[in-house]
Amino acid sequence: MRYFSLGQQKVLFLLALLLLILLYFRFYYHPISSPPEENVREFIVEVLGEVRNPGIHIFKNPPTLRESIEKAGGLKEAVPLDIGPSSEILETGTLLTVTKESPLIPPHPPLLKGGQGGIRQEEIKIRISRMAANKLLVFSIPLDLNRVSAEDLCLIPGIGESLAQEIIAYRERRKAFRSVEELKNVKGIGEKKFQSFESYFVVRP
Repeated sequence: MRYFSLGQQKVLFLLALLLLILLYFRFYYHPISSPPEENVREFIVEVLGEVRNPGIHIFKNPPTLRESIEKAGGLKEAVPLDIGPSSEILETGTLLTVTKESPLIPPHPPLLKGGQGGIRQEEIKIRISRMAANKLLVFSIPLDLNRVSAEDLCLIPGIGESLAQEIIAYRERRKAFRSVEELKNVKGIGEKKFQSFESYFVVRP
């Protein structure tokens, strides 16, 4: 009968252990597959004016008008804000400017001679527009080719003053851009240059 030395026994043991480990991973081990990482998109809304926390606010989902006002801390003063229970959904890059106005309301019933000509009741007005171009670019929000100014175009890498003027002139001649690809028709923009700043623009309806 052949006997293995102590050293050989250790080697055989390690080989057997390695074989068991390989068999385990081959037939029994099923790692829990992590779900694919979703592209997390942020929705940016800037709220200015008569709110407690004016500034830029970030949302995980497209916010409503009311949600945006609430995110900004609500109104500074307890003034009625009638925007309905289901207000419109805001796009990323929206700017809300909240102002307070005091329209003159005629008295009812009419006052006697010498009385006051009316009462003032404050109202909240909300203007919806787009954030400034430099802020949109910080958050990688494309600029609308049909609304961007020559000064804002110069914020794009690769676009100088002369090329910005060419883009504006083309837009005026054509009345509007129909697509971002139309930039290729602008004098001074070739395929390579177009690809370098294509992602900075969008044509909104």
